Formats: sequence, structure tokens, C-alpha cells
Amino acid sequence: MQRLFRSVVRGLVGLCVVTSALFTQSLVAAPTEFTGLVVARHDLLVSPGVAGNVTRMGVEVGQRVKQGQLLIQIDDRAQELEALRRKQIFEDLSELKAARDRFRILTPLYQDSRRAFEAGGSISREELSRLELDWMAAQSRVEQLEVQKKRERIEFELADQERQQRRLVAPVSGVVTRLDIEIGEWAKPGEPVLQLVDADLCYLKVNVTPGALRDLRADQVIEVRFDPLLKLPPVKGRLSFISPATDPASGLTELRVSFPNPGWRIPPGVKGSVMLHDTEAIR
Repeated sequence: MQRLFRSVVRGLVGLCVVTSALFTQSLVAAPTEFTGLVVARHDLLVSPGVAGNVTRMGVEVGQRVKQGQLLIQIDDRAQELEALRRKQIFEDLSELKAARDRFRILTPLYQDSRRAFEAGGSISREELSRLELDWMAAQSRVEQLEVQKKRERIEFELADQERQQRRLVAPVSGVVTRLDIEIGEWAKPGEPVLQLVDADLCYLKVNVTPGALRDLRADQVIEVRFDPLLKLPPVKGRLSFISPATDPASGLTELRVSFPNPGWRIPPGVKGSVMLHDTEAIR
């Protein structure tokens, strides 16, 4: 009877151990869902750097543009004339050429006169001093005009840069999703006039618990899923960012899972989720 009892006890203990192990494995294997928002790689509100009247619209809503393409042209007639004036001043080398020719002619005259004076020739010290002063003045004038040309080049580049600031160009490639100004209206510096979105590459921005970070590594492939009502297929993303800081209020850490989005199949702003193993959730 005692042997039978002991056998039953051993069996029950073994069953408990196996059941406990299976239960623990099931807890470890069960991932936790974390939900976040899909964000476009670039979502920019573009504004001019200077004030002025809009004279040309280079784009319209829904148009795809390339980086550097003209978006809006602000009246730049005065700046264009100033840049042209500065360019003509900078490119006028007549005075510098005349100064260099004078210095080139005076140099051998001064050198010959100095040798003649040192050899006891007929030239007087007064004549030599006067010629030396002329030679030094010619040399100084050449140096002065060379520095002046450098300054004129800088002034021309500044004038041209001021003109270029009146051309609002696309900072990145993308699609114009909003346009808040028309030809003839006054553009103000710092006030957004259009929205430019580049969603060819998106990322899921999601906050997770510290326990979900332990098994993650940079560039890890993670599947991103979406609300079934949207009927969007899951996509394979790459863990591109793990925040080095944790939000003190929520205790969560931000992750970004990047994924290509050809044809903008996944619209920015929708909710997405990832399944991660949270080691703290099984305690």
C-alpha cells in the first residue's frame, strides 16, 4: 500500500513539473502586441526665407517633385539687377590691368636706375628716390586693387545669394500635399506656404516596455501589421532606431521600424503594430 502511494505521489509530482514547464514555455512564447503610428520619412511644412510677392507657381497639389526643383518664385527683379551690377563691377579688370602694366614698366626702370646709382653713374639720389617712390606706389596700387576684386567678388556672391533666396525650392523629393498661396499673394518669412511629403520610406513609431528591448538588436527584421479593417498586408521592416532614453512619465522607450513603401500603399498616419517578447509581462 505504501509503495502504491509513493508511486502515485511521484507521478503527481512529475506531472506538476511537466505542466509547470509547459505553462512557463507558453508564457515565454506568447508575444505582446505594441501599437504605434506610421510616419513618413519626410513630412515638411515649407516656408520662404524672405518676404515678397509671389510671381510664379512651379507646382500644384498632388505633383511629385525632385529635390532642388522650383516650388514658388518670389519677385526678384530688384535683386537680379543688383546682382548684375555687382557682377559687372567684379568683372571689370581695366583698372587692375593698367596698374599691373604700370608696375611692370616701372620695375626694370627702377632696378636699372639703382644699379647705375650704385656704380656711380649720372643719376642723382633725388631722382632715384622719386623713381623708387613711384615704383612702390605702383606695387601698392596693384595689391590694393587685387584685394578690392576679392571684396567685389564676395559682394557679387552675396547679391546673387539674396536673389536665390527668392526661389523657394524643394528641400527633398516628395509630393506636394498642400498649397496655401497663389500668384499675386504676399509670402511672409517663416510662414508655411506648402506641405511636402515623402512616404517612399516610412517607419512605425512605437513605444515599448523595457522588457521588450532585451531581445532586440539594431537592423533586426520585424513584421509590421495593420488594422484588419484597412485590409493592408503586413510588411517586413528593419529596426532602425532604439531611443537611448526612456520616458520618465510612462516608462516606455521609443522604437522605429522602417520599411519601404512603394506606391504609398501604406498611408502615413494609420496605426500599426509589432509583436515582441516582453520578459516583464510573464513575471
